[in-house]
Parts: sequence; C-alpha cells; structure tokens
Amino acid sequence: MPSPTAQRTLSDWVHIRQCQLSRALSRRLVAVFVTVALPALALATPQVDRASAAGPRAAVMLPEKSINGRAQAPLTALRFRALVDGTGRSMPDAVVVVSGDTIVRVGRGDAAVPAGARVIDLRRYTAIPGLIDVHTHMTYFRDKRTPAIAGPRSKDSVVMASAWNAMRTLETGVTTVRDLGASNYTDIAVRDSIARGAMIGPRMVVAGFGLSKVVTTARTGNAAAPVPNPALRGRVSSAADIEIAIKAQVDAGADWIKMYGSTGSFQNVTGVQTFSNDEMSVATEVAHRFGKPIAIHSYGDAGGRAASRAGAESVEHPGNLDDATIAEFVKHGTVYVPTVDHNRFYAENAPLLGYTVPQVAELDSFRLLNLESVRRAHRAGVKVAMGSDAVYWMFGENTRELEHFVTAGMTPAEALATATVNAAALLRMETKIGRVAPGFFADIVAVDGDPLRDIDVIVRRVVWVMKGGAVVVDSRK
Repeated sequence: MPSPTAQRTLSDWVHIRQCQLSRALSRRLVAVFVTVALPALALATPQVDRASAAGPRAAVMLPEKSINGRAQAPLTALRFRALVDGTGRSMPDAVVVVSGDTIVRVGRGDAAVPAGARVIDLRRYTAIPGLIDVHTHMTYFRDKRTPAIAGPRSKDSVVMASAWNAMRTLETGVTTVRDLGASNYTDIAVRDSIARGAMIGPRMVVAGFGLSKVVTTARTGNAAAPVPNPALRGRVSSAADIEIAIKAQVDAGADWIKMYGSTGSFQNVTGVQTFSNDEMSVATEVAHRFGKPIAIHSYGDAGGRAASRAGAESVEHPGNLDDATIAEFVKHGTVYVPTVDHNRFYAENAPLLGYTVPQVAELDSFRLLNLESVRRAHRAGVKVAMGSDAVYWMFGENTRELEHFVTAGMTPAEALATATVNAAALLRMETKIGRVAPGFFADIVAVDGDPLRDIDVIVRRVVWVMKGGAVVVDSRK
C-alpha cells in the first residue's frame, strides 16, 4: 500500500492532469465555436479557407447538422498539389470533395470544384489517406517529465489522461487505431467517447482485456471469500477458461480478441510460448464463432507459427521468423505486425524508464532481428501492417515504424500501403478507410513534400489532418 505522501502525490498529479486536459479541450471547443459556429451563422457565399487563426493542433471544423440530426453539410472542396492514394497512385492538381463525413468525389483542376462549394486551399501540400496504426495502447499514460510516477489508476482518470495520447496520435496523421489491450475496459470507454464526440481522437477498434496465461496455486488455510473468475479479466489458467475470457470481452463490447501467446513486453524481449498450439486453435475458433478476429502476441518464432496455423488474423512482434514460419504466414494470409520501432523507443528512453545497459543491448539486438524478419517476410509476399505498439509518450511518434520498413527494403509507396490499404483490410474496413475515394470516410492528411520519394515526408511533415470530415489538426503557417 503506498504511503500517505505517495497517495497525495498521485492525487495531485491526477488533479493537475485533469485540469490541463480540461483546459486544452476547452480551448479546442472554443476554437470550434469561433471558427465554425459563428461563421456558419453569417454564411452567405462560398469562402476560401486560410490558415486557421486558432493555431496549430486545433479542431477547426465539424460537419454541420440539421435540427433533426441528419447530415446537411454543404460540399467542401479540398485542393492539393497532388494526391497519393493508399495504392501508390498519384494525381496532380487533385480536388477531393467532401460532404459531412464522407468523400463524394475526387477529380483534378478547377473543373472538379463544385459550384457553391466551400474551398480549402491546400495546394502547397500533398494529400494522403488518413493513416492506420494497428497496434496501440492508448490508455497507457505516463508523463515524460515525471516518468517514475505511475499513471492514473481509476477508470475515469485513465480515460481523461488518454485524451492526450489520442490527440498526439492525430498529429501524426493517424486517424484510425486498433488498440490491443487495456485494463478495466478503459479502451472501450475511450473508443465510445471519441465516437460520440466527447473526446477528440482517432477512430478506434479495441480488444478489452488481452488473454494471458497464468499459473494457479492451491489455496491454504481458511477458505477465502468468493472472488470473480479471473478469466473474466482475461487471465486464463486452462483451456476451459478460454471461452469464458473471450465471451467476457465480447459482452463488454470488444471489437477484437487479443491473446498474449508468448513472454515479451517492455524491456523483456524473451519469446517463450505461453499458450499451447491447441490453446491458440481453441481461442481462434471461439473468437471466430463470436464473430471477432483475433490478434496473437508472440515475440518468438514458434508462437508466431502456431498462431498462423491456428488462423489468427494477425501476429504481433515476432523478431526471428524462420523460412518455415514465413511460409505459413503466406499460406494462411496471416498479417505480420512487426512493431519494430517500440524497442527503439524503449532503448532511447532507458534512463527515464529505469532500464539497464544489458536490457538496452537486448532491445537493440531484438530490433535487428525484427528488421531482418521484415525484410525476408516482405520479399516472400507476407502482408505487413503498421503497428507502433505506442505507450506513454511514444504517442506522437506512431509512424516512425514506416522508417524501419523502408530500411528493410520497402519503397515509400509500399510502406505507405502498410498504414493504409493493408491495415484497412486487416481491420475489415477496406471499403471505408485506407484510400481517398468516393464513399470512403473523409480521412485525409496533408504532408509537405513528396511521400513517394521520401518516407520522412509522412513521418515528420504532417501539416493538416481531417478525420471524418472534421479538421482536427492544422499547423499551417
């Protein structure tokens, strides 16, 4: 139990973060009112949008609604120097026409701008689709200024602190995430808060509690009071618990099932398989019976191969895949989510995180294994999707994973596909996200430069982000 001083320190920290986040959200809501509601009241003629007076990172536009709640947004025409789609195709002098949260038309030049449409002139920039990060932990929060102090624990405080991670994610151009594991269903609360507009953040699909293997020991002494089945919180001690654990996540509202199929996390890069091959098969069968896809975490090759054979939709992290496992991925259509960059984050921040020199060496070594696995898997035709495995203050660096993909031999266009069309297909949302095309969500990112020549343009030169028809980031000068 923490000391009273420690308790006061944590309480003060939570209060301070709540105030900071509340003030930040209030400023964004004021920016929305000033830049959207007031002009909308006096709107009489089409206007050309200039750089927002609200400044960088402000939510500056929301789709208008009629009184009865039906979308009645006027057309908005976005003009770009070029459009690079998730497929790698490029269109110069591009015009993207948006109504509400949806793209209705894509064309070129003046003729593609509808009469009467509001025009946002972004012709200094190149458009790409809103990016997709298929492996985050949005509710893992720590302040870099005080890294030794654990993040908030109560559900409400965790959800509030997650608002910072969500906004930092948007600033990287990521408009959709798959969040793979959280305690107390805080990920579901964050997902729902964003979906109903109470929080600004990326669209989320979530997994609730991840399934982890535990070893039980016999109780001794007096009988203890009844406790909830640990399987309800994802803690599995036998194959019989697997269905209980999965059903609990489904009932809570999870979109995916997550299984921790091996050891390995944070500074620990061991990859000892924890669930047997048969248990992975049971988990996959049960998840699919409930209509949910499953992602299996495995730092090791054997667990990765077992997960692929079991029918998992994706395998997370493995860094030493052999040829036989790569062949299994190709055979079964398993999506490989390498998460190379998170070990870079841990190594670079080792002093703040309390990691030792030998642990940093192990992180660096595993990252090299990861890179080589990506190189060989890509050459073999394995589908790869971008996942950052972001935690703490790694949010805001979500897309650095793409740099590693290019280092491993992908072209910038192929790397972009991992965060757009490949990721969208993995999430079963390939008709709504991952491309800039009619009928898709208006998730559009403006970058300064040519993303087909230099991946750094995507990673470090995002200037403007629209998510579902709302401008959520604008750092134009």
